[in-house]
Amino acid sequence: MTVLNEKVTTDYKALIQDNATKSLINRSVQYIKAGYPVHFTGPSGSGKTSIALALAKKIKRPVMLMHGNHELNNRDLIGTFNGYTSEKVVDRYVRSVYKKNETVTESWKDGRLLEAVKHGYTLIYDEFSRSQPATNNIFLSILEEGVLPLYGSKLTEPFIKVHPKFSMIFTSNPQEYAGVYQTQEALLDRLITLHVGFKDKDQEAVIISEKLGLDKKAAEVISEIVDDLRQKFGDRKGAPSLRTSLQIAQMVKMDDIPVDGTDRDFQQLCQDVLGHSVMQGLELSITETNDLILECCRKLKERER
Repeated sequence: MTVLNEKVTTDYKALIQDNATKSLINRSVQYIKAGYPVHFTGPSGSGKTSIALALAKKIKRPVMLMHGNHELNNRDLIGTFNGYTSEKVVDRYVRSVYKKNETVTESWKDGRLLEAVKHGYTLIYDEFSRSQPATNNIFLSILEEGVLPLYGSKLTEPFIKVHPKFSMIFTSNPQEYAGVYQTQEALLDRLITLHVGFKDKDQEAVIISEKLGLDKKAAEVISEIVDDLRQKFGDRKGAPSLRTSLQIAQMVKMDDIPVDGTDRDFQQLCQDVLGHSVMQGLELSITETNDLILECCRKLKERER
């Protein structure tokens, strides 16, 4: 059973909340209280999962975290028989008579969805659109009838009623991302979908500074370089995210690298961390990618002068 009380507490404290994020979480709490599941969607690295964990913390119920993937099925969600247990009784009540009874029964293990529905947990279904639509159909019964069908379980009851404290938070990437299935409209129609985008460079700088204890000016330089590259992507996917900025900031702090657009160590760090996403997203060669990142670093230094 994956109940994440400690994990949620840690991630909640790690999330630096600006006014927009606080508003998003507070509105989402009200939607959950009204009985509506919330769906956060947006590009990778925009903080959807962290926001979902912070929201779950606000609900003040145990949390079950589940990740979508194309192999997820009803056995994972509802449960499965995972072996046998045997019970042997030997009767020697009459000395001259030896009697033995042995009973063998299948062992059942609840799936994560069934566990959450039974006990009224908050279920975070992370990147749910990576699961096949046929798998996600089971959520329609939960949201419409308030029951979880026990398909293939061999249990006495054909379904279980949803606990009144049970709630759901979904996250997903846009449909153009690799490995993402198109979600059925019947399911989306039952969710309150809220879009989560990248922070602007000033918000990113505040998050970097507060999260890692980095000098504010240094954080602004990092966020400026990453944002400059991000703008070149336009509508293309795979743009550098806040996660990328945090990686650069973490290495700067750990290795005491000067945050200076003309410093060779800093330039190399930016090329290493940003290179792959820039090369893939803008369809550049390695040389073109490195030159572009150097240009962004040097350009920032020139503007400062």
